[in-house]
Amino acid sequence: MPRSTPYELLTAHDAEERQRRAAAGLFNAGLTAGDIVAFCLSGSASLLCAVLGATRSHLLPAVLNPGLTEVERKTYLAQLNPRLVISTEAQLAALFGDQERELTPYPLTKPMHFTSGTTGAAKAVTTGFFDEATAKRVVEDEQDVWEFDASDRLLMCSPVHHTVGIRLPMVALSQGAEVLLSKTFDASGALDALRHDGPTTAFMVPTHLQRVLALPELDREERFRSLRYLVHAGSSCPPALKYAAMERVGGQGIVEFYGATETQFAFCTQQEWLEHPGTVGKAREGRTLSIEAIDGQVGTIWCDVPDFARFQYFGNEAATAEAWRGNACTVGDLGELDDDGFLYLTGRRHDLIITGGVNVYPAEIEAALTGTPGVRELCVFSVNDETWGQKVCCAVVGDSGAATKLRERAALVLAPFKRPKEYFELPELPMTATGKVLRRALPELVGSSR
Repeated sequence: MPRSTPYELLTAHDAEERQRRAAAGLFNAGLTAGDIVAFCLSGSASLLCAVLGATRSHLLPAVLNPGLTEVERKTYLAQLNPRLVISTEAQLAALFGDQERELTPYPLTKPMHFTSGTTGAAKAVTTGFFDEATAKRVVEDEQDVWEFDASDRLLMCSPVHHTVGIRLPMVALSQGAEVLLSKTFDASGALDALRHDGPTTAFMVPTHLQRVLALPELDREERFRSLRYLVHAGSSCPPALKYAAMERVGGQGIVEFYGATETQFAFCTQQEWLEHPGTVGKAREGRTLSIEAIDGQVGTIWCDVPDFARFQYFGNEAATAEAWRGNACTVGDLGELDDDGFLYLTGRRHDLIITGGVNVYPAEIEAALTGTPGVRELCVFSVNDETWGQKVCCAVVGDSGAATKLRERAALVLAPFKRPKEYFELPELPMTATGKVLRRALPELVGSSR
């Protein structure tokens, strides 16, 4: 009897054929070179192939989180004004007809993904289009790190609407490797794939890794011997979790990278982390890290990047200009460099919350919840959480029952991963002398009021 598994196996041969068919389907739907096509549905091999087929036929795909509310989706799409929106499985399936379209050897662009800014306004990150020589350099830049070949099998525990959910499979497939991916993450399913499907590389955010290692069916002495390495990124990984993972993985062990939706900055091997505990690694090849000091060595992280790694915020020249100084860019994260060039993060961009490996911005949530009846003031913040890394919370000043009204409002206007998990009713919010909310004081304040 065939084994039941949530993971779909995509071979390089099948992926190539499906990308050609999807590209033909997109052009048959009326698109022309340079057009934007938006995808907003759950991850699958078909979605991955459609997105990659678009990038290799001079189309610009934008990939949205399928968990967005209708209000959020309309706001994001209004910025892009795409020629075509694919938001149902039926629409996606219709792309894969009998015709095929010739593709370029490498993607001519990177898919657009949305990231939020400190004002709460969502921004779409784009690289624009590459010429074919530059497109080759982009893939080679990743391949130099991961060294995939036709004997590899990549287990992806990150959705296609995340940048890494497309970036790593794209490189693996281009080198003849296979990819395992599923619509949603399931810890038992991931463990089953590690046990029976022979992945040589696996990607997980720390929350995924924690859930797999916490499964009661995982044997104490069990090892994932097929793995060449296990990759993690997306949020900080507790040292205890990282050590526990090291005991399970052979090969080159646990590796991590540091970057953002915008671009990649640093890479760290297991041995480097053991020698420099807490680091996220050194600058990737062709990049130079620097710190704009705020307090001693700690300050804003800047990174000189190759010309092919440049990005812009679609339709937002002001935000793009703010992110660049010559060839150096920043996403606003804070950190410090040691004498050997290893980077340590001391804070994430402004008030960013990373929950389960997903970026959430308080300002965006506050904007969506402001105006709720009975609520006079509110402030979104995070507290540390063993499962999620950080948990989204909301402090509220208002009438009796204001927290209940906020919870109801959030269910209507915010995707589940953005909704506060806890609400705290307070008589007043902590303020600075200039009237700004002391967001970072809230975790301690609400902790004392529990």
